[in-house]
Amino acid sequence: MNPQEMLATCDDKQGVCGLNPGVSYPTKQLKPIEIYTFIDPLCSECWAIEPILKKLYLEYGAYFRIRVILAGKLKVWNACPSLVSTKKNKRFKEDPPGAKGMSCEGAVRFKADELEPYRASLAIKAAELQGPQAGTRFLRKLREYLFLEKLNITDEQVLINCARDAGLDLEAFTFDLYSPSSAKALQCDAKTTKEMDVESVPTFVFFNDNVEEEGMKVSGQYPYHVYVQILEEMLGFKPERAEPIGLEGFLKQHSFVATVECAAALNISEEEATKQLKLLKLQQKVEAVPYKYGTFWRYIKKE
Repeated sequence: MNPQEMLATCDDKQGVCGLNPGVSYPTKQLKPIEIYTFIDPLCSECWAIEPILKKLYLEYGAYFRIRVILAGKLKVWNACPSLVSTKKNKRFKEDPPGAKGMSCEGAVRFKADELEPYRASLAIKAAELQGPQAGTRFLRKLREYLFLEKLNITDEQVLINCARDAGLDLEAFTFDLYSPSSAKALQCDAKTTKEMDVESVPTFVFFNDNVEEEGMKVSGQYPYHVYVQILEEMLGFKPERAEPIGLEGFLKQHSFVATVECAAALNISEEEATKQLKLLKLQQKVEAVPYKYGTFWRYIKKE
């Protein structure tokens, strides 16, 4: 097969670009709503909105799936607040998202010539070639590396370590970092960003299964009920909220989460969430991992 034939395709059912057209992939269960989520992996506001997204998926995940789009144009990057700061690049500022709720370790500083944002985005596309769930795990781990560990997520070795921690196939990931499939998938994201006129991140575009109906675009972070109202409007009916899974169930599902994520998911205060988490800690079911602007909790898996 020549290189042109090996170029990736975008599969709407899979929610991922860069698939080899000659390979058969398992079909995901179709859901009535698809949410295009435009982000930048270096953007602190994209990190800060995680609790809302987790709560939305926990309660109404049966009705939608998320497709992550890496917003790839300078105008978007310039509008993106970040923990990462440099002297030469105005893309980054030092305001930590602690005030917005999501835990972090404070301002992350690199020299301008140390950062290659394109490489981090390419790595996300490479991870997605192993499936949407692999891509989701990798993106989450990538953000933890940046906002919690202050690591340069545009460094190749850091990306490989991140892939290992996310449980990816390292041989495939290392190959796909430089494959035409990943590059093509990233080009698809840049094209989509332009076509949908996305000017800032995070931006969400909600689509229903009526192909003739335009999507609904929401830029920035809004209260949780706004996203629920949008789901209702796009569905045409009031969706049924899923049964609560409880704090321990939430921790089992996500393994490593912030106090604010637990509070949002259970619809309780951070103080109450902390009390319950400390009780689980006494029962040796979780361990606390403190950071400068908040605490994360790691679920202890039983052997």
